[in-house]
Amino acid sequence: MTGIAAGLTGFAVLLAMMFLRVPIGVAMLAVGIGGYGLYTGMAPLLAFLKTSAFYQFSTYSLSVIPLFVLMGEFATHAGMSRALYRTAAAFLGHRKGGLAMASIGGCAAFGAICGSSLATAATMGQVALPEMRRYNYSGALATGSLAAGGTLGILIPPSVILVLYALMAEQSIPKMFVAAMVPGVLAAVGYMLAIAVFVRRHPEEGPAGPRVDWAGRLIALRETWTIILIFTLVIVGMYRGWFTPTEAAAVGAFGAGVLAVFHGGMRLKGLMECLRGTATTSAMIFLIMLGAETFNAFLAQTQTPMLAAQTIQNSGMSPMLILAAILLLYMALGCVMDSMSMLLLTIPIFYPIIGGLDYGMSREDTLIWFGILAVVVVEVGLITPPVGMNVFVINGMARDVPMWESFRGVLPFLISDLIRIVLLVLFPFISLWLVRLLG
Repeated sequence: MTGIAAGLTGFAVLLAMMFLRVPIGVAMLAVGIGGYGLYTGMAPLLAFLKTSAFYQFSTYSLSVIPLFVLMGEFATHAGMSRALYRTAAAFLGHRKGGLAMASIGGCAAFGAICGSSLATAATMGQVALPEMRRYNYSGALATGSLAAGGTLGILIPPSVILVLYALMAEQSIPKMFVAAMVPGVLAAVGYMLAIAVFVRRHPEEGPAGPRVDWAGRLIALRETWTIILIFTLVIVGMYRGWFTPTEAAAVGAFGAGVLAVFHGGMRLKGLMECLRGTATTSAMIFLIMLGAETFNAFLAQTQTPMLAAQTIQNSGMSPMLILAAILLLYMALGCVMDSMSMLLLTIPIFYPIIGGLDYGMSREDTLIWFGILAVVVVEVGLITPPVGMNVFVINGMARDVPMWESFRGVLPFLISDLIRIVLLVLFPFISLWLVRLLG
């Protein structure tokens, strides 16, 4: 069997195992080990296995992942979601669709501390969903806005997905975080505009709530100053060189932990839950990373990525057409795969291709821009049928809302996402201008 045939066969087996609901980390690990052994023999396979896991996970830079996960766990127990939602609702709740807009704003702010889309959606859903239903919001708008708002958790820094991309593509974590800020704000604004357009056509689905006076707004805003301080300290500290990314994550986790104790009332039981949740999530991430490393090592032996890169680069296709094809593939994969698995599986294949093409920028700028695009497109997969993990999470919390109605609710946000992707592709400076300004 030729190398390209072996690589394609491996992909087919991997997709079949995913279809059979085998966990993605286990599937990639199994196919990688089996394919590597069949293609090279047992001796090279054992030589690879005895060192790969150690060298991959003994890397100091990976310690940033469990620390950011712990920061998110503490943020959840600190009651930050309630304070952020109350503040957003105080400023926006009196408008038609205002509580849905407040959900978007709360998700954006909480995502800046949490860094996980599913956790952001689930946590904000507990706070915002009862309020929207109390004011007779439709099930479609209530669940759709929360599912879409939750996707901001992986885009607005600090984000575990951005950390993983930076490590795989050998880019600066602080620069990736800074590059994501403007697209993250653009996403939140685009979602709010989508709500405004939706309630203009269907005003009965998002009634206006009571108006809060400026004294009440200032009181609500005052409750969030500690959250703003933690976010600013983490991001500015990294970019200014006060902390390494790992140290910044530790500072953020400590600050969120202090808030969880003094404002959220966390005690020993809550602390153990946070540590257990961090261990479980980190172990899941590392298992997927190990599976992706093993599967990509098998593909490297077959030379499939190199042959694919050569074929694409010699095809005569324009760089923008190649980028569009990759993004369309991401959208298709997002319908059946979770975001982290998709990035870990594909980035080692795609980033050398993109880095070798001429987009009128330096290689570093090109890879930062591509990383933001990849995360944005992966983010869309979280609300795209038939998987749409965020939609399933929110719909599970609103048991009286049919699944089809929740998917109907995310349609305006998908349109907003598609417009945003086109803007980010056509105008790279949207992602890069802040990096260049601060650089």
